[in-house]
Amino acid sequence: MKTIRIGGGAGYAGDRIEPAVELAQKGDIQYLVFECLAERTIAIGQKQKAADPTKGFNELLADRMHAVLPTCIEKGIKIITNMGSANPLYAGKLVAEIARSLGAKKLKIAIVSGDDVLHMAMDNDVKLDEIGKPISQSNKQIISANAYMGAEAMVQALNNGADIVIAGRVSDPSLFLAPMMYEFGWQPDNWEMLGKGTIIGHLLECGGQITGGYYADPGFKDVPGLARLGFPIAEVDEQGNATITKVAGSGGNVTVDTCKEQMLYEIHQPDRYLTPDVVADFSHVTFTQAGPDRVEVRGGNGFERTNTLKVSVGYQDGFIGEGEISYAGPGAVARGKLALEIVKERFALCGFEPEEVRYDLIGVNSLHGDTLSQSSQPYEVRARVAARCATKAQAAKVGNEVETLYTNGPAGGGGATKSVKEILAMDSTLISRDLATATVDYLEI
Repeated sequence: MKTIRIGGGAGYAGDRIEPAVELAQKGDIQYLVFECLAERTIAIGQKQKAADPTKGFNELLADRMHAVLPTCIEKGIKIITNMGSANPLYAGKLVAEIARSLGAKKLKIAIVSGDDVLHMAMDNDVKLDEIGKPISQSNKQIISANAYMGAEAMVQALNNGADIVIAGRVSDPSLFLAPMMYEFGWQPDNWEMLGKGTIIGHLLECGGQITGGYYADPGFKDVPGLARLGFPIAEVDEQGNATITKVAGSGGNVTVDTCKEQMLYEIHQPDRYLTPDVVADFSHVTFTQAGPDRVEVRGGNGFERTNTLKVSVGYQDGFIGEGEISYAGPGAVARGKLALEIVKERFALCGFEPEEVRYDLIGVNSLHGDTLSQSSQPYEVRARVAARCATKAQAAKVGNEVETLYTNGPAGGGGATKSVKEILAMDSTLISRDLATATVDYLEI
């Protein structure tokens, strides 16, 4: 039975590069897939593209390609990625330049686009799910609207001989489903196979999470070699069965438990996981330990895809002003609490009314609040004030006020920092599938 080996070369935009190189050099893979787009990433890319039409793709694209292209070209490993982000065209041009500099010949790069539906969303005044209003009534500065596209355009690119496929917003598991559809001839309406392939893609899409990274918990779930964590490989056959593994000797581990945790990651309804390609059913998936760092994946199903596509909508939502300062030694918690009370009172005296504000002691209550905060007195704490403001100038006042604690009390404050960050918020909507059409263009070397 025909099998292929697919490597998961990244789980997010800034992921480590060395494990992907290891996959190319030692993983005996035919495909190297880089999944690098979170919800907010493409909105950031659209802002970068608006400032410079040659930018807007993944900022580590060049570093990754310089690292893996020599081996991939030598071994004939195909690369599939969404590192095109908001600008797949210029991402493709950059990869072509890098390939030429490496002496590559007869290389075909496919550029998949069509996910940018901003003008359509604005013209149709779509309703935003979380805000609960149409764009025209949202009072938000819309920056981006990108539809989650499926695997079909990437399959088309592979059928036309592409060695490298660069896309923008596509569904994460679709990146991995595409080579399965291409290699095994799965048709776009073979719901069972597409469901199984989507499950495999979901297992691979977060890179080192499934090889023990996100799983690790010292003393409870120990994982060896996390500093050189190996990224995952799926051995997939034409029946949609898979074995998850990694490069021998790399850090981490692949177990039934690491696979179970990854399967449930970001899953809303396991028996109806909606993707652009299929409604996948994870509810009957089984995992079996087949050897050290080898887990067999069986089961899974799929049903007819929906008539809609999810669209992520990015908008500018003000600024976050932040200030931090540390206290250590006896009474550190009391002094940290006093510092926060001082800042709170200073805001009232100055008439400063941010839209939203938090007063936290990092190490005491910053994650789970006072209800679940620890009862012991830590030796050191860090006071943090963060506020959402309408303007950058207002946000700057937050850190400035925290910084004044240096000399205005309490005693022993140090290491103050302050920052202002623009908020790119995300919402979502659904559009009819026929309103977003994928296109494929090619660059040949």
